[in-house]
Amino acid sequence: MSDRYGDFVQSTIGKKVAKNLGLPLPESLDRFESGQRLVRGSVLVGRADGGDMSVSAAVARILSELHAEIYVNSRDDIKDALADAGIDAKANTGGDEKFKVLLFDASNISNADELKQVYEFFHFVARRIEKSGRVIIIGRPPEAIDDVETALAQRALEGFVKSVGKEFKRGVTAQLIYVAKGAEQHLDSTLRFFTSARSAYVSGQVVRVSQGDAVDVDWTQPLGGKTMLVTGASRGIGEAIARVLAREGAHVICLDVPQQQSDLQKVASEISGSTIMVDITSDEAGKEIAEAAQKRGGLDAIIHNAGVTRDKTLAKMDEEKWDMVININLASIVKLNRYLLDHEAFKDNARIVCVSSISGIAGNLGQSNYATSKAGVIGLVNATAKQLADNDKGMTINAVAPGFIETQMTEAIPFAIREAGRRMNSMSQGGLPVDVAETIAWLASPASGGLNGNTVRVCGQSLLGA
Repeated sequence: MSDRYGDFVQSTIGKKVAKNLGLPLPESLDRFESGQRLVRGSVLVGRADGGDMSVSAAVARILSELHAEIYVNSRDDIKDALADAGIDAKANTGGDEKFKVLLFDASNISNADELKQVYEFFHFVARRIEKSGRVIIIGRPPEAIDDVETALAQRALEGFVKSVGKEFKRGVTAQLIYVAKGAEQHLDSTLRFFTSARSAYVSGQVVRVSQGDAVDVDWTQPLGGKTMLVTGASRGIGEAIARVLAREGAHVICLDVPQQQSDLQKVASEISGSTIMVDITSDEAGKEIAEAAQKRGGLDAIIHNAGVTRDKTLAKMDEEKWDMVININLASIVKLNRYLLDHEAFKDNARIVCVSSISGIAGNLGQSNYATSKAGVIGLVNATAKQLADNDKGMTINAVAPGFIETQMTEAIPFAIREAGRRMNSMSQGGLPVDVAETIAWLASPASGGLNGNTVRVCGQSLLGA
């Protein structure tokens, strides 16, 4: 779907008009393209003072594998960790260098005074970050910290990151990664995602990396040899998910209702996948999915994407609209997960990824049924994550919560509401289905074993529910 205003302000005259009138200036976002380097520019790395080098050592190891140009401030002792990883970092002289990524290890910050180190690192380079740049701070999960001063300092990082995400504009994203002590080896997939163009429309997020099974992957095809099923795969976001998973090496089982057979078969044919046509609310859906999975030795991931909207204010909403949305968007996921888990349809280290919505976080006028279903999905993820953490199969479950994404569904929204939805975020634009798909591919990766129970918004840092 075309964003005519967004296209207009990319022109010279459009940019001038918008600037003079104080109108939003959406930036054309960098997005991932096969064959390009993961990090398309220089990285400035820093760390807070302190003796624990475990996070910095993990960051250095990952950066060495990305082959990016690394800079450090002259006083920063992270140079030692980088040198140990074989990186000959350049000195940030305060000159004209521009940076694609600003990455700061704040895991050692233990009181309010020490937060000034975050200010000092970013203050002096805030105007030197490139368009579609990345701001990443790594800390420790405050809920796991007993010391009050340390916990408050680590929690304070969230306010900083969300503010920076709104300030820097120009397509710059900002994220906070809380990594549990001893889980530093699980940073790879998350750091690769957030430093890259794959995370173009994800900003202002707080992600928790915990203990999990360590799985080595070929980063050129991280999903190679995996079998993954996507519900609602015939079009829109579901189609984009199927295509991205296949691009990353997975065999994708594309699922949709029989009415979508033609579109579904077209998608599956183009990605060398397979199809299964079933109504996910039917009593036989779990059995049919399990049988399709067993033909390929089991599932490495299921992506619960299928969903519907039947919008009406509560006073005007009939029982049928309520029941349909709850059954498809929420109850079906519960039943499918239970059946597939009970009948061992998943392989070890399998991934479950659910599609929620910012409506499930913030609520929305005329969407009491939809918001209820999508909030329920988050509750399902949180509860299931606890159960999966207690087993020995290495499985995880996470969710994505899209905001305004340019699809056939949003094209049908009245013009004024559609424009408001597009502009009410830090990017001043709607996202694309591929933005949701890239995020899901990250969560579905076998290397993402440290991610369990997260809900990641794909909304350009929407003002709703923030």
